Amino acid sequence: MNASYICLACRRSARSITANVSSKRRYTRPSFAPKPVLDLKHIRQNPGLYEQNCIDRNYNEQAKNGWRILELHESLVEKQKHVIQARQRSNAIGKEVGKQAAAGAGKKETLLDEARKLKELLSAFEDTEKEIQDDMEKLASELPNLSSHHTPVGKESQVIEVINEDLDISRSMLSKSHVDIGKELDIIDFEASATTSGWGWYFLKNEGALLEQALIQYALSVAMKRGWKVMTPPSLVYSHIANACGFMPRDQHGETQIYGVAQIEHDRTSDKPGLVLAGTAEIPFAGSQASKTLKAEDLPLKVIGPSRSYRAEAGARGVDTKGLYRVHEFTKVEMFAWTLPATNSEGDRFGDDEQLPQTEDVFTEVLDIQKEILTSLNLHAKVLEMPSSDLGASATRKIDMEAFFPSRQSIEDGYGEVTSASICTDYQSRRLNTRLKMPGSAAKLGWPHTVNGTAMAIPRILACILENHWKEDQGAVQVPECLRAYMPGNVASIERRTAAA
Repeated sequence: MNASYICLACRRSARSITANVSSKRRYTRPSFAPKPVLDLKHIRQNPGLYEQNCIDRNYNEQAKNGWRILELHESLVEKQKHVIQARQRSNAIGKEVGKQAAAGAGKKETLLDEARKLKELLSAFEDTEKEIQDDMEKLASELPNLSSHHTPVGKESQVIEVINEDLDISRSMLSKSHVDIGKELDIIDFEASATTSGWGWYFLKNEGALLEQALIQYALSVAMKRGWKVMTPPSLVYSHIANACGFMPRDQHGETQIYGVAQIEHDRTSDKPGLVLAGTAEIPFAGSQASKTLKAEDLPLKVIGPSRSYRAEAGARGVDTKGLYRVHEFTKVEMFAWTLPATNSEGDRFGDDEQLPQTEDVFTEVLDIQKEILTSLNLHAKVLEMPSSDLGASATRKIDMEAFFPSRQSIEDGYGEVTSASICTDYQSRRLNTRLKMPGSAAKLGWPHTVNGTAMAIPRILACILENHWKEDQGAVQVPECLRAYMPGNVASIERRTAAA
């Protein structure tokens, strides 16, 4: 094989691919970060499926990523053929040099010169191969999880159940906003937080602060009796952990998702990983098993814990964001679980419930906990199968519960999200390199699935309780019976007081 021909044909192609790779912005990862292991083969085999999935989920910029991965792979395979030929020629030259030693220095020098060119070519191939591989992985990492067969395509959710359906909410429809109720009872202070922190923050005071703690303890008790283990997570996490969980600095609409934490100037180094404030305990919980190998017999592994959560984008100003409904910082009790994957690859990819017995069981349990809490709090709510356009990057299926808020009657007929639950299949475990020793095989490793769900989003539930259990004639809010044991003095109601009191 002519070395100069290989060099000319392949180097031109290598330059083309390298230019394509270097022109794209890369996500940098520290050396100690978990190494993602994405299913490039499945993407290459189903580029049309991933394209339609992106379109369904409003990831239009990423819709062609599967096709780009396929093109890069085919280009790489073609180049690898030339690499094989170049290596074969290099090996042949090594043998020929020994035979030509007696033929004169000229012939030997010609062979050695060809060998040097082949060595340079092979080295260039190695660099190009790594760049192409990195580019394919980057393109794959931008793709959202494939949607479940249960997920409606489009923007419309489906009501699948109603909680406390017989509850008469006609009286509640005349209730005040929780903003006014909180001020009248002197349990919420928005003015003070506006001074200290700005819009989107708040102080809980007196019985408001105590009610927050009662809600936490009640949510934990409901889950603990079902075998969930309590764990309190950190609020700061590495940015690459948040990214691996599907929480990007900005979403597909360009809206800010998470707060980045600036580091002190003298402590800032080029290789120091970035930190962000966790938007949900799902992130540190998932990251707690990064780069670890779980055992099948230990699954499902279920944890629940309270944490402070931070959301940089609190939405547009107006009725939707007045008060506690949409804030930048709040207390949340989150459930997170690792479960056994599907029994076959198709179920693993599509979230087929029949192939995900343990995952589906845990998901159902999460929903049962959410329903029990809302039922016991005597709140009217709808259970919704969420559409493809509403799913986050990691979820294959998502069910939300929306409670009735009298103050929200001008938008969404008074309903607002108070809980959410998602199945994420192996999206997070692959990106966090959380392995699984598969049952019945000592050597085979797989990827556990992850399930997450809200047990209690304190501000929204607190607002919902104030508005639905407000008694105007008494100037008081009735405390749900299930919370009284967790309130000092087992109080049954929070009564009106003046701000000066």
